[in-house]
Amino acid sequence: MKVSFTAKEYRQLLELVHLGMWAVTAYQGEETAAAKRYFALDQRLLGLATDLGCADLVEEREDQTLQPAPKLSEDDRLRDIQSEFQNDVFWHELVGRLAERDLGGEQAKRAMDTPGVEPPPSRDEQLKQVEKRYWDEFEKNDLAHVVVLRGGRG
Repeated sequence: MKVSFTAKEYRQLLELVHLGMWAVTAYQGEETAAAKRYFALDQRLLGLATDLGCADLVEEREDQTLQPAPKLSEDDRLRDIQSEFQNDVFWHELVGRLAERDLGGEQAKRAMDTPGVEPPPSRDEQLKQVEKRYWDEFEKNDLAHVVVLRGGRG
């Protein structure tokens, strides 16, 4: 198969590759199975930069592997995408984990308070209700009402 790109399309492809490799390596490094899975393709795509008019977006490391040059890796648009992604992940993880924690406590309390009474809504429905309470709170107040208790569980 042969594919051709304009310099603009190739730059956009490099941006996507950079964002993808960043997602795979940002916190766990380049030695993970996921990073190794994509390394050869990453190198191959970076290696086309000169031929496709984007040599200024790629640089060679001391070990002769290629990496995005600062012109690409420090691009404000890409940094904004990374920042928005991290922010979204933070909020979704916080809400999901708090809701799971709270739901476990609510289910235990309900079982003790009302044995033999009609079954509660499904776990998914309950989880959505708890998550909605957190989303409403965080959208209204951000982290202003969050208190961390030292010595608590968790």
